[in-house]
Amino acid sequence: MFDKLFYQEKGFFLQSFHPAAVLVYLCVFLVLSLLYENPLYLLALLFLLAFLIRGVDGMEAWEGFLKAGVFLMLMVMIINPLVIRSGATIIWHGPAVPYLGKLNISMEAMYYGAASGIRLLVLISIFCLYNQMINPDRVLKLFSRVAGKSVLMIALSTRMFPTMVRDLKRIKEVQQFRGVDFDEGSLWEKARKYSCLYNVLLLSSLEGSMEIAESMQARAFGSGKRSVYSRNMLRPRDIICTGGSFLALSAAIWGLRYGCGLYTFYPEADFLIKDSTTLIALSVVLFYLSMPLILNEGWNYCRFLKSKI
Repeated sequence: MFDKLFYQEKGFFLQSFHPAAVLVYLCVFLVLSLLYENPLYLLALLFLLAFLIRGVDGMEAWEGFLKAGVFLMLMVMIINPLVIRSGATIIWHGPAVPYLGKLNISMEAMYYGAASGIRLLVLISIFCLYNQMINPDRVLKLFSRVAGKSVLMIALSTRMFPTMVRDLKRIKEVQQFRGVDFDEGSLWEKARKYSCLYNVLLLSSLEGSMEIAESMQARAFGSGKRSVYSRNMLRPRDIICTGGSFLALSAAIWGLRYGCGLYTFYPEADFLIKDSTTLIALSVVLFYLSMPLILNEGWNYCRFLKSKI
């Protein structure tokens, strides 16, 4: 299960973009999720993220993210009406509670809690897409020329947890082949069996650190100017994706100037769709943000477009 949460090279088109283009694209998603207040706009971003995650075969990993996100969303929806009393539409008159006063739950407070939960799901989905779409080593490589040693330390730190999870799984399988059953016995016996796993994991981690140090010494790390084994190529697909990201951000800012994407919860909830401009602005933003999906379809079904991007 933990392996699904980390990046895996699967050969999909959406994983072939330049890391800088992906970072710009996801940063635009992040900015829009924080700027938009209208729940309709947030839901549209969430559905678009779902299609993107599906394009990199990350639905199983997204399910794990959603479980935590939905739980937090429900907590926000429960807590927010209890502490916010600004809504005008009271749907339940509760008793008086010390330090909190009279518990009057308003529809606007629940509505605001639901919208905040959707925003939280969007943010979680953005980070899930980041894990599935881009290799973290390629991202760190972008900054290696500026701060090589710092990037190396970050790379080793980010690789530590997935490596430990993989080693722990391998060690457990070896112990099971030797006849160790981790599901039998009392709680104390299970703890003793798992403690042996962690002892082996500690020794394996120490041996791995020694191998990394020997490899760095053999490659004369830090002795002079660093060399580059491979380079990230900037291709037409990256330019189109980056251009679509900036156009989507520009369209969103233009729409926000005219109230498209903004929303009023208190004292009375506003309309989701005020006029046709609301849908037009949303459609334009979604079109530009859908550039990676459009290119993905062209890569799969159009030989001419595949040869150009």
